[in-house]
Amino acid sequence: MKITYDLKIKEKKKEGCSYEVILHIPTENGWIDDVWMNLYGIRSIPLSFLKKEDKIASFKGEFFLDTKALYHYNFSYKVNGEKKVVLDEEQGNIPYKLSVNYEVPDWAKGKIMYHIFVDRFNKADSKEKMPNRDLHASFEEDPVIGPNKDGLWNVDYYGGDLQGIIEKLDYLKSLGVTILYLSPIVKSQSNHRYDTGDYLEIDPYAGSKEDLKELCEKAHEYGMKVILDAVFNHTGNDSIYYNEFDHYDSLGAYQSENSLYSSFYKKENGEYKYWWGNKNLPVCDGNDPKWRAFITGKNGVIDHWFHLGIDGLRLDVADDLQDDFIELIRTAVKRNKPDGFILGEVWENPMKMNRRYIESGKGLDSVMDYTLMDALIRYYKYEDVEKLKRVLGDMIKDYPDGTLHSLMNFTSTHDISRALEIFGYPGFNPNTKWAWDVNNEARTMLQEHKLTQAEIEKAKKIYKSYIFALTFLPGNLSIFYGDEAGIEGLGNLMNRRPFPWNHMDEDLVKFFWAIGLIREKEPFLETAKTRIRNINADYFQFERILNEEQMLITISRSPKEGRILIPQEYEIKRKSKVYTLNATNSKILTPYGAIAIKKG
Repeated sequence: MKITYDLKIKEKKKEGCSYEVILHIPTENGWIDDVWMNLYGIRSIPLSFLKKEDKIASFKGEFFLDTKALYHYNFSYKVNGEKKVVLDEEQGNIPYKLSVNYEVPDWAKGKIMYHIFVDRFNKADSKEKMPNRDLHASFEEDPVIGPNKDGLWNVDYYGGDLQGIIEKLDYLKSLGVTILYLSPIVKSQSNHRYDTGDYLEIDPYAGSKEDLKELCEKAHEYGMKVILDAVFNHTGNDSIYYNEFDHYDSLGAYQSENSLYSSFYKKENGEYKYWWGNKNLPVCDGNDPKWRAFITGKNGVIDHWFHLGIDGLRLDVADDLQDDFIELIRTAVKRNKPDGFILGEVWENPMKMNRRYIESGKGLDSVMDYTLMDALIRYYKYEDVEKLKRVLGDMIKDYPDGTLHSLMNFTSTHDISRALEIFGYPGFNPNTKWAWDVNNEARTMLQEHKLTQAEIEKAKKIYKSYIFALTFLPGNLSIFYGDEAGIEGLGNLMNRRPFPWNHMDEDLVKFFWAIGLIREKEPFLETAKTRIRNINADYFQFERILNEEQMLITISRSPKEGRILIPQEYEIKRKSKVYTLNATNSKILTPYGAIAIKKG
């Protein structure tokens, strides 16, 4: 008989919750006493005898905990004088986890996300030439790396727009997508739009406020949510707020300290500060009350966007934002939509960074999962078993469950090389900080680089295995636009090629359709617990468990065929559900193959 417990909220307040816990211990092994619930680093709570029924002794305790995203705890007791400790067996005997007043919306857990770089996805409307903007003649042309003839960077546009996304909602639905994450769409001076010109206006090449409202309404009809990229750490120098080039009627901070916006920006030694020294990106002062009110106050920027129908925000360079500013952002989001979602661009484990933006329970919901992506890629490319063990173990133990299940687990992003390049290009270096870092290749090399057909075929085999793993690991599988269609692109900015609508890799697209169906058929994966069974040089194996539903997933990283050991409890029966990759079966693991067995 197993030890079980019941934990329920007795009273919920803004500052915390009162709980009642009842622990049920089988008495078959002897006399039980000295029963405790132990909150790590907090205190131990004595549990008093409640009753005994059917050879089960029950012990009860009550306690109050402040609002916080994560508490760790275990239970302890003595049986015949010998101390025993009860841990979470389903996740490999780690401490139990508890979140107090911290809930991540269900729609953001274990889904398929689609990350759209808006200018490069699909163009519905023709565009007129604007000053300081170069228009590509078609989606068949390559992006420009470097300055144009006037010395301007990132001003080559394809004209992808919000109406273009609306046109492709059927396609996105076919992939199983339920979350759309859009790169910035506000008026800006460059094609990536991370250099805001006006937070309250949609960039004219992206569309209009009416287009955004229509996209949100139609996406909702398709069962999709919409997340916008929010860039609150810096603006552009060509903005209504800074106005270095006098393109706006307003008096900008660059022009005068008497500007309404002068306090918006950080200064050091009397000089404005620029993000990473980029003179086109003056850094905002996140401590400034006027700036905070402008972004998070009533009728501020966040209210403005949510009134148009969006469902969440992705915070650009969240590491550079103050914790209490992020908490104000959360307040503004939840004021508009109680189930609004807040995703942060955080590259390291957010629970190990001496920051409170998740731990406090008052900041981010989740993060982009760069640490897991790096570990998985190194596992496939360099046989780095230990890093994958460490990273997965830390995630399962360190992250609040809501965060764990809503991580952004991506194919690639706008900041790294394309997925096919990562697995196919032989020039990556295992000694770089991140597995996808490109060694200072010449600009012309990046622009002209193409994978050979042999490199593409090899890359696709590894890539499919990688995606199969992400399908069953906790978190949201996030597809960077076109990764499902075989886009290539080494480094920035070639990773931002336009979507290849006229020459998609149909094999990859069909594979992603199948992946979408798996997520649809197995909704228990959205919140199931994860237990690692085995990680070695040939394959890794883990379980997903939710109540009576259990699944074992085994995934090969090897180019060679091998044998696998499937535990007896996962022996395939008539009612078992089985998902395979590359014709793997319960005995033979094919090269880069995989098998997922759900207990019948």
